[in-house]
Order: sequence, then structure tokens, then C-alpha cells
Amino acid sequence: MMKKLIILFLIGGIISSCSDYLDVNDDPNVPTEVTTELVLPAAEASIAVQVGGMLFNTGGFYAQYWSQAPEANQYNDLDKFNLKTDFLDNVYTELYAGALNDLEYIRTTAMAQDDPGNYLAATVLRAYTLQLLVDLIDRTPYSEALQGTDVLSPMFEDGKTIYDGIVTEIDDALTGIESGASVAATDMLLGGSVDEWIGFANAMKLKIFMRQSETSSNHSSDIQALLTANNFMTMDVKFASFSDEQNKRNSWYDTEVDRLGGVNHVATRNIISYMSSKADPRISKIWKLATATDSYEGNFPAGKTIPGIKNEDFSFPLMTATTPIYLYTQAELQLFIAEAELRYNSDVAAAEAAYQKAIDASLALHGIATPGSDLYGDGKPYEFDGTRKQIAMQKWVCLAMVNHIESWFETKRTEFPSVCSSNAADIIADPSLYTAGDRIYLYENTLGTNAWLTRFFYPDVAITRNQNVPTQAKLTDKVWWDQN
Repeated sequence: MMKKLIILFLIGGIISSCSDYLDVNDDPNVPTEVTTELVLPAAEASIAVQVGGMLFNTGGFYAQYWSQAPEANQYNDLDKFNLKTDFLDNVYTELYAGALNDLEYIRTTAMAQDDPGNYLAATVLRAYTLQLLVDLIDRTPYSEALQGTDVLSPMFEDGKTIYDGIVTEIDDALTGIESGASVAATDMLLGGSVDEWIGFANAMKLKIFMRQSETSSNHSSDIQALLTANNFMTMDVKFASFSDEQNKRNSWYDTEVDRLGGVNHVATRNIISYMSSKADPRISKIWKLATATDSYEGNFPAGKTIPGIKNEDFSFPLMTATTPIYLYTQAELQLFIAEAELRYNSDVAAAEAAYQKAIDASLALHGIATPGSDLYGDGKPYEFDGTRKQIAMQKWVCLAMVNHIESWFETKRTEFPSVCSSNAADIIADPSLYTAGDRIYLYENTLGTNAWLTRFFYPDVAITRNQNVPTQAKLTDKVWWDQN
């Protein structure tokens, strides 16, 4: 939480002391000196620091964008699925004691003050946070959470109940929006635009419906209604108030580059081979050239102990101190739309249009002037082929160095990239066995040969404080929507 407080204090000039926020996070039902204008950016920072920090780092390993560098050791265990039950302690604590606590204060205050704009913003961020928690650990406190001393051990509810509940909450908040509604000018994600928050709300509903699309929960009519209305945000939802000064930097950069020297992460063969095979100009924006070869090179996932390799053999990620933290991008949204148009409306033309918009948006995000048509035009590397696989693969590329944890969730839902049937040792012996972009079984795997980590443990911090935590899960158990 202190990281969040320092960021807000220094970058925004919107708070007079860190103790104000500490008071808010300790007891949101009591303080009278704080306002929504102060609390909203604190909640946004709580979420952003986790999504753009520890979860960004973890998702990068599990979406198979990067692997532990061979001459460093910071993430040896993370790389090969060797996690302890306290792994999510900090994330869980910050999202509940920080973000959700602050958001509950805003919702309560906004309701009392007839402030539907800020009520909507807080509700959408609450949905975002709870969806994230469900997708990480499957069951989490919901209806009994955030009740203070009234409920010290809130029950853990199943993911479907929470998904259904947060959609209902979003719908209720949208119904309450009236002409003249406003969002705090201190909003650091969408600049205080009510219209953009309405669009973000609808985009969240679409993601939630699509995330469970492989289950028996059929939301086809809801999805079709969202597509017909087409009332989505037009901006990337991002936390961008960073500068290249101590404690003002992007949270992943601050830890991995400024403090640890940027020596721990090398690209995987997966992402390098795929982007290279498509002559994708984004590769130069997110990966460095390997110093030994002056070319883009990737290692095998969890392959740091492969004999003879060195750091210089591989590409390292490109990240700057001021790179925004992206919660939900236009590219991700348009690819959800593309998949939905294909699956629920059987509209290939609409799917292709959204797919192309996604590539355009992704290029713009990376500051690339090359027309998208150079990539998706007739005969070009990403020409649309009308398949869900191509949409999913494009999402995997679009989320690289953008939002890694959401990319990992999507690889589990869609099962793309596909998993190579050959293991790393076989591919090393015969590279022709590998198809560019395919996921690769870990070279070293604590969970067992060809096993996949599919969720995280219930955090120790919850187990020690809440008698209603379910029986501890296994890392190979699946969250409720993961039916593949």
C-alpha cells in the first residue's frame, strides 16, 4: 500500500499527506475529512500497482512471454511453477484493504450524496477487481466482504455467483446515470469522462460474459445486445501518471529495472518466433536485440538451465519508467468484439472490422505509424482468416508488454496459443517440430512433466484471518470458467 501512497502523493499533487489515505484504508466508514476526489485515485492506484507490478510480472511467465534469465535467479521458482501458499498475500491484501475498501467508501458516499457518476466509476472498478480475484483464486469473499467488525470472517463465494453479482451491480449503476452526472476530476484512468466510464462498464460486461463463454452460463442474448448498442469506451483504460523519478516510475520498471537491474527476464521462443514470422513491427517496441547475435531471440519457458546458454543469447524486454499501466485496452476490447461477432452473430465481416481496429489500436499504443493495412491487408501476415484462433493469437500479441495477467487468463479460456506436442528437449534436437507461437511445456516443472499451473493458492493472509476460507486448492485445479 505504501507504494500506492507514494505514487499518488508525488505524481498528482492531489493529497496533503499519506496519513489521509492510511486513515481511509483503515476505516472508510468514519472519516469526514476525505472526499471522493481524494479516494478515487487512491483506489485506482491500488489496482494499477498490482496489475502493472506483481501480476504483470507473474502473467509474463505464465502467458509465456518471458522466462527467467539464465544468469540471474530472482524468479527461478516462479518460472517453474514452484509457488508457496503466501504467494498472493500482498496482492490479496492490497486489493481488499486498499482498492475494494476505498471503492466501498466511494459507493457509500456517492449513494448518500446522490452522485451517480462516481458511484458508477467505483462500481466498475469494484467489478474489475473482483473479476481479477475470481480469475486468480476462483472463490473469494463477496457479499459479506468489507463489513468491518460486523463480519470478521466473510464467506468465500463461488466464481459464478460473483460474476453474476458484479454484472447486476454494473447494471444498477448504469440505470442510475442521469443527465449532468460527473466523475471526479482527479480520475486518473479516464479523465473524469462519464461517457467513457459508461463505455468501460459495458466493456467489463462483455469481458465477463466472454470469459464464461465456455461454460453452461449462456449469455448470448446479453452479448448480442452489447454488440448492437456498441456503447463502449473509446480510450484505453490506463494509469499513466508516471515520471522518471524515484517512486514515480511504472511499478514493474521500478522493481525490475531500477532496483534489480533489468537482468531477470528474457523473451520466450514462443513470442519471438511468432512475431518474427509475421514481420511484426511491434517486436522492436517491446524486445531488445540479443547482444550476441544482434537479432531477436527467445529461450524456452523455464529453460534457464539448458546447457551453454547465456543472457547475451536472448532478447530482454523493453520498458520505460513512464510506460502506462493498462487495465483494459481498445485492442483487447475490439478482439472481444471480433470473437463475439463471429460466435454469436456469425458475422465474419463485423468480426474482421473489429479485428482490424484492434491491430490499429495496438499499433497506436506502441507509437507505430505503419498503417495497420500493412499487417492485415490482402496477402499480409495478419490477413483475417475468419477463425477464433487468429483472433486469440492477435490478442496474445496485443497484450504482450501491456497486460500480462489478462493474457494468461485468455490463453486458458481459448486454449490459444496451442500447446506444442513436443517438449523442449525434442525441439532443441529438431526445431522443425515447433510451430511458431505455440506454447511449450516447461523445461523444468515442479508440478510434474507437462503439467500446467491453472490458478493460485488461497493466500496465507486470508487463511490465518478467516475461518471460512475453503480447503486449500491445488495449483492444477481450475477456476470455475476454465472448462478446457
